[in-house]
Amino acid sequence: MGQMTVALYISSLRKGGAERVAANLADHLHHRGYQVILVTTHKLEEEYPIAPGIKREISEPDAAELRKGRIGNFLTRFRKLRGIWKRYQPDVILSFIGKNNLMAVMTSFGLHIPAAVSVRSDPLREYYNGLLRFLAKTLFGAAAGVVLQTKESISFFPGYIRKKAVILKNPINPQFFRERYRGEREKTIVTVGRVDENKNHKMLVKAFAGIADEFPEYRLIIYGDGDKREELMKMAESLGLQDRVLLPGNISNVADAIYKTRVFVLSSNKEGMPNALIEAMVMGLTVISTDCPCGGPKELIDPGINGLLVPVGDEKILQENLHFVLNNLQKSDLMGENAKKTCEIYSSGKVLEEWENYLNLLAFLRK
Repeated sequence: MGQMTVALYISSLRKGGAERVAANLADHLHHRGYQVILVTTHKLEEEYPIAPGIKREISEPDAAELRKGRIGNFLTRFRKLRGIWKRYQPDVILSFIGKNNLMAVMTSFGLHIPAAVSVRSDPLREYYNGLLRFLAKTLFGAAAGVVLQTKESISFFPGYIRKKAVILKNPINPQFFRERYRGEREKTIVTVGRVDENKNHKMLVKAFAGIADEFPEYRLIIYGDGDKREELMKMAESLGLQDRVLLPGNISNVADAIYKTRVFVLSSNKEGMPNALIEAMVMGLTVISTDCPCGGPKELIDPGINGLLVPVGDEKILQENLHFVLNNLQKSDLMGENAKKTCEIYSSGKVLEEWENYLNLLAFLRK
């Protein structure tokens, strides 16, 4: 255990996969005796809680300071974030997601503070245009380390960045590690995540509509909130499924809510290593996932053994897979059993220790 200072940098702690990792890691390091500085661009409602004693800093300047045009505002943000690094002099900085990673490397340059960047999804999605991709492939050369989620994502980067890349697993909340449910399962199909374009819940609703008549006792529950929620509710109504497609919004007890469900579906267009899928597998649910670019689900699922994979956007194949698992409950249960065995390695304590050891290594190499 060290007494060093670790700075974590992310846009906010609003509920999402990367935000959950940042909050869990902050709590773990704090309880291990580190001084933790959690720097977020904003502070929002419905954030993950963090332990008392973790120092929170907001890097976004006040509105009065941001009236200087695009370049002037960038320089204001740059100076404020760099000022935080200068004030605390952390032994290591770890940033999460997209532009935050670029800012962390730029603002720490010349301060002799190692900054590691964490890419949490498909790099082509996080760095979504030519300029951002150029900056990532250039600036990350100055980063102390690059944390990735999947082997496939390494190919995005040039060789000199690949040499400093590591793959670290996501720590999973201990609430999901429990005995697999052995009773009669609820006749539900569930998914968990932001209700946005990338999650492609439309495809899931359409696939469910295709089997709804044959399995009239089943319901589809989409947990989460986002800008597509109202549109999905209208879609369910237009299909005559308003009583069987439920969108309850965000909930605090996801593990309890999905524990007895029959099937978990991830229908995303793109993902890194999706927390929600791992959590479902850890609980021993039967899982169906799209085979997203960047390879996260593909690295987790051995089709027919511990789950099923479908091509991205393929509503027909998803419908066929749903039909298969609901018609073959014994096979479905066996895949759930195997899914649980696959994901036991994501135990929160073990994974967080791996992150801690990595940060210690970067701080040691600095000296």
